[in-house]
Amino acid sequence: MKPPVVLTNPLRPVILAAARSSRCEHAITSTSLSRQLVNRFVAGSGRSDAIDVVSRLLDGGRYVSVDFLGEHVTDTAAAQATVDEYLSLIEELGKLTDSTTSVPPVEVSMKLSALGVEFCAEDAVKNARILCEAAQSSGVWVTVDAEDHTTTDSTLAAVRLLHNDFPWLGTALQAYLKRTESDCHEFADARIRLCKGAYNEPSSVAYRRRDEVTASYLRCLDVLCEGTGYPMVASHDPAVIEAAAHRVRRQFEYQMLYGIREDEQARLVAAGNRVRTYVPYGSAWYPYFMRRLAERPANLRFFLRSLVSRN
Repeated sequence: MKPPVVLTNPLRPVILAAARSSRCEHAITSTSLSRQLVNRFVAGSGRSDAIDVVSRLLDGGRYVSVDFLGEHVTDTAAAQATVDEYLSLIEELGKLTDSTTSVPPVEVSMKLSALGVEFCAEDAVKNARILCEAAQSSGVWVTVDAEDHTTTDSTLAAVRLLHNDFPWLGTALQAYLKRTESDCHEFADARIRLCKGAYNEPSSVAYRRRDEVTASYLRCLDVLCEGTGYPMVASHDPAVIEAAAHRVRRQFEYQMLYGIREDEQARLVAAGNRVRTYVPYGSAWYPYFMRRLAERPANLRFFLRSLVSRN
């Protein structure tokens, strides 16, 4: 008898659809949802909140990647506000790092849609370049986040341009996309954050069964191991974590999200591994929060229990 087909999360499409719904966003963000609940995944609304979390994580032996939440900006003023916030963030993070290390303990993650790529790709690349220059001066790394599959070509095109001046620039690739194994071959000599993927993609472009996604992830990881780059194993999956320990034979790091599998992050650090925690902050937390609920049923159960207990 064939084993049952296991989807990543049967409620995932519904939750991810809600993540893009302004009506659902208003319904959830206008409730008395406690800050304690949101803070399981989000460091806070302001930069000072994020810096406090970053300092605590660094003191505990972890590395960090900080994301100022926001995406799909529609005008120049909003994109410039994002750039200004990142410049201030980079300046503060630079005070917390040792610029002489080959692998900086602090990094920022940025989405090109937050820098204006959806209305002017040229301006978005210019904005990204400004942030890379500031980061390089401060001893901070930058990684370009992945978004849904319709943005992959424009994201990688921007990364190719930026790599000419910033070869250390990282980018995220999503293993559930069927194209990613090929992209890993192209970028095997770069710094790559390999994650499973967090968007609701059609089966024409993405694997949708859990076993297929994991198999694709391990194939992509093997491709990255054949190159000369720096793999960043972004996963909470025990099978992937264990596989990386045996497959990667040079410098690499694990990456996990703030608020998820904290005990495992601490265990990996105690065992001598490099672990970087992805720390988001900002008031635009709703899409990020919903994607975290969609990733794991345990997150959704936590959310629902919290709502019930408050009522």
